[in-house]
Amino acid sequence: MAEIRLSQVIGGGYDEFWNDKNRYRVLKGGKGSKKSSTTALNYIYRMMRYPGSNLLVIRAVSVTHRDSTFAQLKWAQEKLKVSHLWKNTVSPMEMVYKPTGQKIIFRGFDDVLKLASTTVAKGYLCWVWIEEAYEIASEADFEKLDLSVPRGQICDSLFKQTTLTFNPWSETHWLKSRFFDKKADNVSTYSTNYLCNEFLTATDIEIFEQMRERNYRKYEVAGLGNWGIAEGLVYENWEIKEFNPDTLGAESKSEWQYRRFFGLDYGYTNDPTAFICFAANPIKKEIYIYDEHYQVKMLNCDIAEMIKRKGYAKERIRADAAEPKSNDDLRRLGIVRIAPSVKGKDSVMHGITEICEYKIFVHPRCKNTITELSSYCYKKDKNDNGINEPEDKDNHLMDAMRYGFYDVRFFKPVDPKAPKRRPTPEEYYNMNHGLRAEDMKGGWT
Repeated sequence: MAEIRLSQVIGGGYDEFWNDKNRYRVLKGGKGSKKSSTTALNYIYRMMRYPGSNLLVIRAVSVTHRDSTFAQLKWAQEKLKVSHLWKNTVSPMEMVYKPTGQKIIFRGFDDVLKLASTTVAKGYLCWVWIEEAYEIASEADFEKLDLSVPRGQICDSLFKQTTLTFNPWSETHWLKSRFFDKKADNVSTYSTNYLCNEFLTATDIEIFEQMRERNYRKYEVAGLGNWGIAEGLVYENWEIKEFNPDTLGAESKSEWQYRRFFGLDYGYTNDPTAFICFAANPIKKEIYIYDEHYQVKMLNCDIAEMIKRKGYAKERIRADAAEPKSNDDLRRLGIVRIAPSVKGKDSVMHGITEICEYKIFVHPRCKNTITELSSYCYKKDKNDNGINEPEDKDNHLMDAMRYGFYDVRFFKPVDPKAPKRRPTPEEYYNMNHGLRAEDMKGGWT
């Protein structure tokens, strides 16, 4: 086996975290803080050091493991020069330490009750790593898991531990009240940020410096790893929630109350193109955001292909009215029902006011939407008092949502069991998602 120096691989800032054996090891940190990569290195090292140990890795949605935790742990094996000692498979998704048969198992919070039945054939399932723990919206779900895994008696050389790693987007999250506000003997809490990551390049650091200048609220969380402040946020009535967009209302047989809406905000070099998909229920006043796309340097042909790939080419999409040429390009490229956003006096605040009447649920996979909702705030005057105007920065998905929400006002759900009546012209137009002449004239910015 090749010799390596752990200090050179890990770097500084994580000594206490690395050696911690408390029942709960809770790490919040900003982006670029090494929290996920250090945790991955720590677990590969521990698995090889502690025979009989096994690890359960959890994320809110199981399919997100492949490009995150699975890739990070595979990277850690290579970094520690022990890849030849591990067998990594995608179906089933697991990692096996060849000399002993110890396993790393990957699961999602999609069905928390099934997590309780997770077992291993050899050794003990003594460790749990919950990555992006902020995505776990329900403390009750966490408790169901915590009562079941790790489970049972273990040998004296091992210890039970659950590690939670996340970005602290809101101070109202249960993670703060449970682990950080109350001191407990069996809980260790840590906070890290990019300043302890000596492996970042000058270009990486420049990104954080630009963030600090452009959006200090976002820098506080994504950069410094501090808790996000709820005060001054444009949208406060929202939460992360796991749901199936195809079965909304199915349990109560109220599917007819929901309709899907789509918004698109153009960007290119510095600003990303932002595409958002959500279902709205104007009776219950609920919005369910279930899909997004967020990428810089997208040509119009790339945008069209992305929309087709996602299966939304035939949907009505409200796009930024300030880009009529782009809207025309997308129609030519097959996105024929694209329509410009509708503008008017005070349209931004008017749209925000209407959205604020709704409770917003965000699917955990929509990470960029979560980021923007957590940092989209109102401006302040020279005396640091809030004013009724949102900051116009890092709000691309928020703009796209507002564009798409314009059509919600015309959606009047009709119970299919109710007596039939002739729809009004406005309702008929809305049911067919057609384009009217006035839609083509301008937009709502």
